[in-house]
Amino acid sequence: MEPVTLTTARLLLHTVGPEHTDTVHAAAQDPDIQRWTTIPSPYLPEHARNFTHQLVPEGWANGSSLTFGLFLPEGEELVGMLGLAMRSLSVTEIGFWGTKEHRGNGYITEAVVAASRWAFTDLSVDRVEWRAEVGNRASRAVAERAGFVVEGVLRSALVHQGVRRDCWVGSLLPSDLGLPSRAPYLPAPDHAQKPRSR
Repeated sequence: MEPVTLTTARLLLHTVGPEHTDTVHAAAQDPDIQRWTTIPSPYLPEHARNFTHQLVPEGWANGSSLTFGLFLPEGEELVGMLGLAMRSLSVTEIGFWGTKEHRGNGYITEAVVAASRWAFTDLSVDRVEWRAEVGNRASRAVAERAGFVVEGVLRSALVHQGVRRDCWVGSLLPSDLGLPSRAPYLPAPDHAQKPRSR
């Protein structure tokens, strides 16, 4: 698949390549990014080169992992990264991080909504799934502001720096953005209702 560019009110979302290697490497030195994401730690120049020269282009080419750099359009300044990892024909998992200098401006939430909408309308996706290590409150806040419903905790579902950890899991459906699903969706009955008294 050919890389695409998405636009929002304040951002350009487009692929990153060799010309972005130094920028990605510098941004990934942030201890918070290394603590809460699955990037290597320490994050070395060769990790950034492998990411921008090989992993990102290959992911787009085979359609398995669609990675966007999030840029301010005026100067192409990097404000974050976002990836969609295809889990099945109709499910993708979203991951993201924001640069330290631009956190708190709502950029990542804006990008998450735009990328999810694109996945629903252009990729025939019916579920965007979000996962984050339990305790990653910044990621959870972004997901919830974007409309994701947190569904629970998956035990031992993430591996971070060689340690298995519990993670929150949530989802965004097309209907959450006012869009139709590709396949009909029949939610389970609400079992939380109290039994009727006789």
